[in-house]
Amino acid sequence: MSRANGKGSARAWQRMLSGRRLDLLDPSPLDIEIEDIAHGLARVARWNGQTKGEHAFSVAEHCLLVEAIAGTLDPKLQRRMRLAALIHDAPEYVIGDLISPFKAALSLDYRAFEAKLLAAIHLRFGLPVELPPRIATLIKRADRIAAFYEATGLAGFSRAEARRFFGQPRDLSPPLVARLSHLSPLPAAEVEARFIKRFNELAR
Repeated sequence: MSRANGKGSARAWQRMLSGRRLDLLDPSPLDIEIEDIAHGLARVARWNGQTKGEHAFSVAEHCLLVEAIAGTLDPKLQRRMRLAALIHDAPEYVIGDLISPFKAALSLDYRAFEAKLLAAIHLRFGLPVELPPRIATLIKRADRIAAFYEATGLAGFSRAEARRFFGQPRDLSPPLVARLSHLSPLPAAEVEARFIKRFNELAR
């Protein structure tokens, strides 16, 4: 175990509430638990917390939204691929949600670290390390649709600004548009429970 007392290398693991110690530099699927992911994501704020409402709009709530959008865009989407959509931002339970402009300013090492952690998470839950290109594109589209409506409904962006950064969502069903137009940030404990429930439905 590395030490953080100045006499050895800096500590490179994080202790989770489950008791797991996740090596951040070499994450093992055996040290990844969905309860830790749900707990962490429910307490990480999207948009650096700059959103309307009594509660932060969490990454966990965003993930639930992206999974629902992906399933609406492709009603025949396999349950395992919907699970991939649900956990697409799972590394943020460890590294937080850096806003896109800051990610762009960092070196590629950050993205490599994020990808390494996501690969370990995929392996832990029986998903391929690399998703089929069609699925990856679908999840990315759902992610950008969610970002557009979060930006305009919660983060103070004008529709013109959101279109410039995230593109104009197209060909969405009226029920989906209605849901996306009335986003409501949930308390951390509630969204954590919803995330776990949805994970269990998809992973069975």
